[in-house]
Amino acid sequence: MLCKEIIQVIEAAYPREAALDFDNVGLIAGRTEKEVKRVYIALDATDAVIDRAVEAGADMLITHHPLIFSPLKKVTDEDFVSRRVVKLIQNDISYYAMHTNYDVLGMAELAEKILGIRNTEVLDITMEKDGKPEGIGRIGELEKPMTLEECCVYVKHKLNLGSLKVFGDMQAEVSRLAISPGSGKTAIAAAIAKGADVLVTGDIGHHDGLDAVEQGLSVIDAGHYGTEYIFIDDMRRFLEDKLPVLDVITTPVIHPFQVI
Repeated sequence: MLCKEIIQVIEAAYPREAALDFDNVGLIAGRTEKEVKRVYIALDATDAVIDRAVEAGADMLITHHPLIFSPLKKVTDEDFVSRRVVKLIQNDISYYAMHTNYDVLGMAELAEKILGIRNTEVLDITMEKDGKPEGIGRIGELEKPMTLEECCVYVKHKLNLGSLKVFGDMQAEVSRLAISPGSGKTAIAAAIAKGADVLVTGDIGHHDGLDAVEQGLSVIDAGHYGTEYIFIDDMRRFLEDKLPVLDVITTPVIHPFQVI
């Protein structure tokens, strides 16, 4: 298949128009006319990921986070971002990113299913699709009330995590859970407004966590990667279902930092 044909299939489900204004989604580098047989999927276009894609003989790399956010003034081997772009082009790998359009139309619902919350609604509405509100995150009810400590164990199990960070009283009862995968400090206000007992997200700073607890919201920081690596396997299933002619390879799940 041609790269542009794969993009058409992806964007039929996750149109670029669903992305938030600040975002940079779509084909980031490479050729739309590139013939693609093998696709490599990862969360980030790191040096290691690009090296693995090259070694695997990939024709196309798909990531969640875009490699380029700010405009590049030059593309050389002197800058770590542009050096990756050079390597992709040298190896004729078309590189495509699907970020907040996937957050809105894929990640939120996927996270809801993984955590098993019920009677859900969109946490932060950003658009309507077919008359239905869509947006960042979900909020709903746990199957049964539990303590915050039990909820932490539950989240670790469901997201297959080794550790997480918690703000709140570990013995407090929680039943209404909000999930906002990725960097979620901006989700705190929406979670409080919609009556969440606990917010599961990532990248929560000291003051954000303390302020949330003061307003009655516990926060489980499961990590940016820890709440979004689910994209990798989900997109593998999507491509294998929609485009079985492709050979789809996924990067290993490797958390970017360790807690010791």
